[in-house]
Amino acid sequence: MSSSPAHHRTRIKICGLTRESDVDAAVHAGADAVGFVLYPASPRHVSAARAGELARRLPAFVTPVLLFVNASAEQIREGVAAVPQALLQFHGDESPADCQAAGRPYLRAARIPTGAAGAGFDLLKYASDHATAQAILLDALVDGYGGGGQSFDWTAFPWSHPLLNASSRLVLSGGLTPANVAGGITQVRPWAVDVSSGVEAAKGIKDPDKMLNFVAAVRAADAQQNPRPS
Repeated sequence: MSSSPAHHRTRIKICGLTRESDVDAAVHAGADAVGFVLYPASPRHVSAARAGELARRLPAFVTPVLLFVNASAEQIREGVAAVPQALLQFHGDESPADCQAAGRPYLRAARIPTGAAGAGFDLLKYASDHATAQAILLDALVDGYGGGGQSFDWTAFPWSHPLLNASSRLVLSGGLTPANVAGGITQVRPWAVDVSSGVEAAKGIKDPDKMLNFVAAVRAADAQQNPRPS
């Protein structure tokens, strides 16, 4: 007897939140995780203390994620102290050892060049080097370490390769919007998607309607990938 593939619900992270109202709207829209940027050069930066204030608004089962870029061990400790339940996200030039040093579950961002250059990025090696990461977050290489609203070439990589294990180890990011996220899900079949600039009214200011539309687009894509049996 043949078996049908298991239904997969794409998880959703909304990143770069700076205001209470945006945290509440992200939760209302259906986000599974929300990200706080602890990188001072980012227009979406919040302090560790501010991240703690915002994270305390989250209900159970909505995960706070702290994004670091080349942070010191002390900065990471400060962030974890303020948001003790957080998942960590390393988005800079950290080595595998740097990521593991915090002793916490973490995501590792792969910053993939846009255009034809993306095909030269050795994603298989990158995933192997960061085998202890909970997931590899696929982002476009832009100035400022993310949030640039650009996508990389989704057709450049062998998503079915066992090392990438698209069913559980990939988070698709980089230039996602309510209009294009369904295409990304169809192409990559990621475990989760991560959006920031694509649901903003301005940098660091989220748009509640865009967040609702983004979540609706993800759910519609899931329904197409997992049709109900006739």
